[in-house]
Amino acid sequence: MLKILLEKELRDIVYSTKFAITFGAAAVLLLLSFYVGIRNYQESIKEYEAARTTNASNVASLTDWRSVQHRVFRKPQPLEVLVNGVTNDVGRTTDMRASGELNLINSRFSADPLFAVFRFLDLNFVVIIVFSLFAILFGYDAINGEKEAGTLKLVFSNKVSRASFILSKLLGSILALAIPLLIPLLVGCLLLLGFGIPLSGAEWVRLFLIAGAGLLCFGVFLTLSIMISSLVTRSSVSFLLSLVVWIFSVLIVPKGSVVLASQIIDVPNLDAIESQKRKFSADQMQRRMQAFQNFFSSRSMSTDTGFVNTMGAFQDSLSKVYEKERQDFYGRLNEDWRNKKDWQERWAFGFSRVSPTAIFQIAAMNLAGTDVEMKLRYQAELNRYQEGYAKFLTSKTGSTADFMRVVIRR
Repeated sequence: MLKILLEKELRDIVYSTKFAITFGAAAVLLLLSFYVGIRNYQESIKEYEAARTTNASNVASLTDWRSVQHRVFRKPQPLEVLVNGVTNDVGRTTDMRASGELNLINSRFSADPLFAVFRFLDLNFVVIIVFSLFAILFGYDAINGEKEAGTLKLVFSNKVSRASFILSKLLGSILALAIPLLIPLLVGCLLLLGFGIPLSGAEWVRLFLIAGAGLLCFGVFLTLSIMISSLVTRSSVSFLLSLVVWIFSVLIVPKGSVVLASQIIDVPNLDAIESQKRKFSADQMQRRMQAFQNFFSSRSMSTDTGFVNTMGAFQDSLSKVYEKERQDFYGRLNEDWRNKKDWQERWAFGFSRVSPTAIFQIAAMNLAGTDVEMKLRYQAELNRYQEGYAKFLTSKTGSTADFMRVVIRR
């Protein structure tokens, strides 16, 4: 009997006008999200290569390593094609120094504020907004619609259990809707190959996991809407209730979780942190100038080799002391801010997991590597690169000091 009910459900869905319209719209949006992501990735790669070439030519034209202004650029990742995440919010450029704190600047949205307003179309948007709405459209009248049409009593006049009937509705809707959506997904994968997007084997696996998570999110909303349809007598009421669930899941819960977490865990403002750092640096500079005055007042100026070597050793030792002092102070500030921020994010993610769309979004960003930890991972790579850069400058100039140096020329 389940097979007969399943075949009936498949015929009713596939032959309906609603199916043709929703499938066509979903297919177009899926393919459009792939194409837009591919074009954005190609544009980002062009900007990345152009910036690297310009930086390399600037460095090559220098004759003094002390005047080098080296920049490091964040390379776009292929899975950004599908899930943008925080990619466009994080800076793409870093002014590299041998010592000191490194900052990410020139994010995509800071360069093109218009995109920050409307955002980019990606698979994440299609699943969260479009797929979830389509699931509601097909499930809100799955049970009570049969009752309003007068076919529910006819079905149960046979030896059909309620569980079999509801299961046929659920499986039929998933098979009729989810499987056809695999077609545009596969076409999108062919687009990735056709445009030469360099995906590794592990990235292909993560891509299919993201697609599977999207279909699972679709199934959750479909199940919720069918459940509401079985509990409510009128289809119009079940549609409104399903829409309320969708609004809470997509709009209210994710944003409300952030607000609630910010009320529970108070994180210091970044501007206040930067103000403390600037004040500390200014105080260091004053103490450094005073140390230079004391050094010169206790010695007579000379251009002989002994005095120059003594002054150079004094500057290097002073720079090391102040750099260690600065690193300790900045480290304490950053660690305190990071710990509070971590707790705030945990609370926010914990609250947001009430929403199926929030769960999908978190999972998709983690799989694509565009989650909120992306900036921290990249900064860790920058710090490792900075260590090698400092050693390189030391081998070329004999010092890595970023403070003002006094040079005596004979």
